[in-house]
Amino acid sequence: MARRILVTGGTVFVSKYIARYFADLGEQVVVLNRNTKEQLEGVAVIEADRHALGNVLSGQHFDAVIDVTAYNAQDVDDLAHALDAASFDTYVMISSSAVYPTTNLQPFVENGRLGLNSKHEVWGQYSEGKVAAERAVLEQIANAYIIRPPYLYGPMNNIYREAFVFDCADAERAFRLPGDGKMRLQFFHVRDLCRFIDVIIAQQPQQHVFNVGNPELVSVREWVELCYRAADKPLECVAVHNVPQRSFFPFYDYQYELDVRAQRELMPETTPLAEGLRESYAWYSAHRNEVVPKPYMKFIDEELPAAPASVR
Repeated sequence: MARRILVTGGTVFVSKYIARYFADLGEQVVVLNRNTKEQLEGVAVIEADRHALGNVLSGQHFDAVIDVTAYNAQDVDDLAHALDAASFDTYVMISSSAVYPTTNLQPFVENGRLGLNSKHEVWGQYSEGKVAAERAVLEQIANAYIIRPPYLYGPMNNIYREAFVFDCADAERAFRLPGDGKMRLQFFHVRDLCRFIDVIIAQQPQQHVFNVGNPELVSVREWVELCYRAADKPLECVAVHNVPQRSFFPFYDYQYELDVRAQRELMPETTPLAEGLRESYAWYSAHRNEVVPKPYMKFIDEELPAAPASVR
């Protein structure tokens, strides 16, 4: 029998992919949003603002609630109040690695201290909000699960990260690499996130808070190389020093690692990054209008020293 699954959001990247994933499995997916954007086919829509839900969930039953759009305590409070009039078997909140302060030992472990990330220029209020949201979940929703991913990527990603590198590759531009390119990044394919959510719903593990992510980190240079390879273009790099890297590169100068051993016990396999980036490139090539570019290229062309404009 198909499960009935409520997904908050359902119109942008992570929540949209989650809704599509479970609908494709044959589940009865219901998305909760304000219905201001194009909706996915094959899913039901509850049109409401999560801060003014009233009785829209009253009397309904869900096998699972997947809360993707909880960014602060108020978000959780309002949904939890509405769910009091409904029933559900499993609640899963998508949180973030930003809940860990930079002073914690790495790799970050699930039972580590939470707090405002001191890289305020990186996470800002997002970090503080996610910490408060997690606390509200644990206080108000019995037996809730919390998932803390690193950088998510994959089809439907509307954030200008890998898409920026793909644009550089397609234009055969020499890529401006921050410093020596050795800073390491941890990724997780959005499909693997869905797979892990499904594992939680099905298995109901005793542990309720999980880091998720690829067990292998990659350097910035390795990531760029994989993006260019996905676009089938040769790569030439130009090192950039003494310039704030967020001006010309889609990640801040912040390296961190999540301990994902608990995830691997439940779900040993993850999508190889090279394979996932090929999928991302194929999706982006057909959906460029769904990603809003940031002015990295403009900054590079106007503010950085001249470099080879193309690779022949």
